[in-house]
Amino acid sequence: MQNGRTIRMLSEGELVDGCCKGDRAFQKALYDRFCKKMMVVCLRYSKSTMEAEDILQEGFVRVFQGLKGFRHAAKLETWMTRIMVNTALNHHRKKLYLYPMVDVQDVDLPEHEISLSGLQYSQLIDMVQSLPHGCQVVFNLFAIEGYSHKEIAEMLGISEGTSKSQYARARMLLMDKISKEGIYKSYGEAQI
Repeated sequence: MQNGRTIRMLSEGELVDGCCKGDRAFQKALYDRFCKKMMVVCLRYSKSTMEAEDILQEGFVRVFQGLKGFRHAAKLETWMTRIMVNTALNHHRKKLYLYPMVDVQDVDLPEHEISLSGLQYSQLIDMVQSLPHGCQVVFNLFAIEGYSHKEIAEMLGISEGTSKSQYARARMLLMDKISKEGIYKSYGEAQI
């Protein structure tokens, strides 16, 4: 208890301060508060739940190691998400050379967009996890995390064109999967 409040009710700043002091109760509370959201991030960058759990564990180790440097300039969740993404990228960076990434100048994409409103969360995760590794990483960084192709190219050590072609390939593969699943609509709220 702190000031009559349980640890679960503490502000992010109080949680960070408690974690920086090495208090295990605060560390557990921080983990409990953010583990599900961070697991979603890790699942998007992995091929299996087990791999995502490894990334999550390594990511939280990095979070706890880096909390003393956290400056509260961004939301704690945003800062932690960045650590999870970087942990996932580091986890896979060693393997990227195993996956072919072709730099394609002109990629033909269908002119229509796809609605994802008919998908359940588990279906979407399964589809993203089924993408070839290079496509999966670039799709997540561009479509979900909001990085530019230039930033992705720098992060992964590839050309901008390769980033664009991997994203285009991911879109085509996802559109094909959605179409085959019978949940395709050429209109809607969310689009790939």
